[in-house]
Amino acid sequence: MQTLRIEARAPGVAQVTMAREAVFNAFDETMIGELDAAFAQLEADDAVRVIVLAGAGKHFSAGADLQWMQRASTASREWNLADARRFAAMLARIEACAKPTVARVQGAALGGGVGLACACDIALAADNASFSVSEAKFGILPAVIGPYVVNAVGKRQARRLALSTERIRADEALAIGLVQQVVAKEQLDAAVDAVIVNLLAGGPAAQREIKQLFAQLAAGPITPAVRELTAATIARVRGTDEAREGFAAFMAKRPANWIPI
Repeated sequence: MQTLRIEARAPGVAQVTMAREAVFNAFDETMIGELDAAFAQLEADDAVRVIVLAGAGKHFSAGADLQWMQRASTASREWNLADARRFAAMLARIEACAKPTVARVQGAALGGGVGLACACDIALAADNASFSVSEAKFGILPAVIGPYVVNAVGKRQARRLALSTERIRADEALAIGLVQQVVAKEQLDAAVDAVIVNLLAGGPAAQREIKQLFAQLAAGPITPAVRELTAATIARVRGTDEAREGFAAFMAKRPANWIPI
């Protein structure tokens, strides 16, 4: 691929690294297409259990490539709609990936870079990370990334970030739920690896079920339909081979057969 590096980080773990350091890993049409293809390929690979999304160099991602945005500003509405749909499909691919996804964030995460971090299941940041939903500075809005930011931090905080374009530090990103852990820059990879160990301890089929179920749940009243969905799901999953192996491994005080050696 032209804009990404895909490599094995550990047994069962693939790392997708955005590799446009000269532009702080800003993404354009090419990177969007390659990110979509990479996550599709890794989701389909039975040897891959966890996917880490990283940015090469000093920064995670500066968001949209400004040359790409300039091209869009002079293109037809039809071209812009098709282009935006490709971006939306890529973020949806990451968010809906059946496998756990981890964002490894250092330096700046701007605009769409914030969207990428929010689309992952877990986001870890170095203490030098900063975040800005910066689109309004350019006379546009964070439309495609908006739902992911709202899901991560809630509607009021998302609206504040988008309207003000304020750049927030890693500690504030942690406080509002944009990331789940902040560590010293030199400890970032160790923190990511610790999360990976915990993810690999879970059953892969169970993790797929978690992502599918939680995608259907929203904060609010627990209705009879929600109760029935959850009851039917656990009743089905309890009878699977993976569940039997999980309980057998626990009782025998041995690692389950899905944990990489």
